[in-house]
Amino acid sequence: MKHTNPMPGDIGLTQISGVTGRLIRLGQWLNGDGFADYQHAFLVLPDNRLLEAVPGGARIRSLSEYTGANALYVCPEGLTEQQRSAICDAATRYIGVPYSFLDYLAIATHRFHLPVPGLRRYIASTRHMICSQLVDQCYLDAGVHLFADGRWPGYVTPMALYKLLAH
Repeated sequence: MKHTNPMPGDIGLTQISGVTGRLIRLGQWLNGDGFADYQHAFLVLPDNRLLEAVPGGARIRSLSEYTGANALYVCPEGLTEQQRSAICDAATRYIGVPYSFLDYLAIATHRFHLPVPGLRRYIASTRHMICSQLVDQCYLDAGVHLFADGRWPGYVTPMALYKLLAH
């Protein structure tokens, strides 16, 4: 479900300009998500804050950072207040978690069924996360499974979130 007034537990999707945005678009294309308009995902927290994964490590910022940006807010239908609270509580455990562009390559490797022994274990063990993985993990920690398609935990791009929740 998409809407314009962000609430704690919502997922924000937005664009990233420049080289970084183009690299993420390429990574999403490799993963079958196309060259669409959303390259970044973040989690809305209480008190007009957000959690986002960035190259320097996951951080909490003011939601006002995205005022005026082309941000789309989405969440699963029927998300309860208790679930929203649990998702936001889970978010605090991930402050500082490193970011890794290599996760896009790992997701593409999995998508193309390339035989890389230990890939799933490696991705889980590094504790690196791209923005969409971080959001998905907070939901999983709260017991809310966004994807029912059998994908491995963490094999999520911003456009996968858009396709699932914004249509």
